[in-house]
Amino acid sequence: MSKKIIVANWKMNPVSLKEAEALLTKVANKSNFKKIEVVVCPPFLYLEKLNKISKKFKLGAQDVFYEERGAFTGEISAPMLVNLKAEYVIIGHSERRKLGETNAEINKKIKAALFFGLKPIVCVGETERDENHEYFEVVKTQVKECLNGINKESLGKLVIAYEPVWALSTTLERRDATPADSHEMVIFIKKILSDKFGVKTKMPRIIYGGSVNEKSVLGFLKDGGAEGVLTGAASLNPEKFSEIIKIAESL
Repeated sequence: MSKKIIVANWKMNPVSLKEAEALLTKVANKSNFKKIEVVVCPPFLYLEKLNKISKKFKLGAQDVFYEERGAFTGEISAPMLVNLKAEYVIIGHSERRKLGETNAEINKKIKAALFFGLKPIVCVGETERDENHEYFEVVKTQVKECLNGINKESLGKLVIAYEPVWALSTTLERRDATPADSHEMVIFIKKILSDKFGVKTKMPRIIYGGSVNEKSVLGFLKDGGAEGVLTGAASLNPEKFSEIIKIAESL
């Protein structure tokens, strides 16, 4: 059985390497774990330095481009991330989708990441929960199109993060997702994968992301069917993030 995974997405924070080093050091000093996996995803330019601070954590990037090299101003390739000692990479985050990233582009990024040995954390999730339950079709389309052409052998290397946009802290008139919301979608995503790849295929870990904090994490891990969480704002607070790790480790 795979370990539960806790992923910290620092997004465009903090503003200096000194602050990034201090943040990771504080979390490392406050955290002890053996049963779970903890992945920290800082801005690209901090990866190399943070790798030297603590071996407790695995490092991930927040995005990747699908070409290996070339005239792609501002992009970061999978080989570059590997050279920076990244092991994971977040792909298809709702904030990237909002900027126009498509399922087809996400699919190419997943394939590039896998080809060079990175483990993709693939984000899917609806913008709203409508009364007609059309959000199921939204997530189904995302999963199928993003994983188009991915072989069975690679599926177990993925992590799928269910990230309902309506629950994110940056969404206007947001509302909290419940463990029941997570559990419903975890079951649904597993069915999509079983139908597409076969029931005997090693499945990816399915985690929950969406304003997770130290108060809500237990519910998602215990009752929400999630095999981990993707945290944003809470991961920038050493006390809150170390408490999330402590709770996950206790299960």
